[in-house]
Amino acid sequence: MTRSDLTLGPLSEQDHAFYGLVWAGTTLAARVDRELTRAHGLPMSWFEVMLWLAGQQEPVAASDLGARTMLSRSQVSRVVDALAARGLVARTPSPTDARSVRIALTELGRAAFAEADATRREVLRPVFTGLLDEADIQALETVWRKLKQPREQ
Repeated sequence: MTRSDLTLGPLSEQDHAFYGLVWAGTTLAARVDRELTRAHGLPMSWFEVMLWLAGQQEPVAASDLGARTMLSRSQVSRVVDALAARGLVARTPSPTDARSVRIALTELGRAAFAEADATRREVLRPVFTGLLDEADIQALETVWRKLKQPREQ
């Protein structure tokens, strides 16, 4: 059997849709990660934390980042340490809890994020956004909203 003869075998439409999501997420994230790391020295995990911080008007608790990102609490801590070492984020004491700190992008961090985000968009254009029309994007948005709905476990 040659490599091109490999198949997943008979899959239901639901199974095919699931594995398609996994493939798309993994493939696109790896592509973006490679280019962000090459061009900016920012792995995807760093970019993800910066993405959440870029959308905030005020510093946020690390625990809030852990709850929103796809990273564990310890991963968020390591990423914030690395970003702080590069001057991209700043920690400030929490006004309500003396044991915790809040995190925000610095001006340097906002500039680095803007450059990295432009790179991300450019990397995705030929393999994602450039292939999809507005109806495709709306369909994906509908799917993501449904999948992200809170559910009882």
